[in-house]
Amino acid sequence: MAEHVLKITGLKVGYGGIQAVKGIDLAVNQGELITLIGANGAGKTTTLKAITGTLPDCRVEGHIEYLGQPIKGLHSFELVRKKLAMVPEGRGVFTRMSIHENMLMGAFTRDDKAGIADDIDKWFDIFPRLKERAAQMAGTLSGGEQQMLAMARALMSHPKLLLLDEPSMGLSPIMVEKIFEVIRTVSAQGITILLVEQNAKLALEAAHRAYVMESGLVTMHGAAQQMLDDPRVKEAYLGEG
Repeated sequence: MAEHVLKITGLKVGYGGIQAVKGIDLAVNQGELITLIGANGAGKTTTLKAITGTLPDCRVEGHIEYLGQPIKGLHSFELVRKKLAMVPEGRGVFTRMSIHENMLMGAFTRDDKAGIADDIDKWFDIFPRLKERAAQMAGTLSGGEQQMLAMARALMSHPKLLLLDEPSMGLSPIMVEKIFEVIRTVSAQGITILLVEQNAKLALEAAHRAYVMESGLVTMHGAAQQMLDDPRVKEAYLGEG
């Protein structure tokens, strides 16, 4: 693979007396779909929030580089301008705006009106449920539809790195399958993705490489297919073994 899009070295995150992340290294290369799996409380979401600078009242130590430049301390809106986008756990759509207005908000860093219109059409083709409801208020959508909208909105910024935090959480099995179908489609277009996900099986099936976090530490990493076949992963995260 080409250069690192994201490189994390010695990342530590502490809240008060609690060390949530204890010195991890992680790299995401151009065009990869990397997944970070682990149990609740392992430090996965904290790691994503440390990357995006959205952690309140905590200590963040270590190095975070995006496209070869340090980004620790930058605000989230500055990161979006640098084409780093995150879809947070809980989706965070603008509930009192329509689907179409949410999509336009995703393109707030852009001024190419024709390109924005083309991209809305492009993502509506990939998310046909959204196209059918373009004028509907986002707050009236189902959880799965809101997840689709949050992803489509983030993609409107033309991200060089897309962070996805628990995209399948709280969704029906049919909707989970649909969300992962979209994740694979987005990855196939060459967009680099770092995916935090509790559904380890689907995440590993979609990813190129994987990291396993336990109690704030990376305990395993390697090719996702090898992880699927690893007895330790099968027993701890796949309900097998």
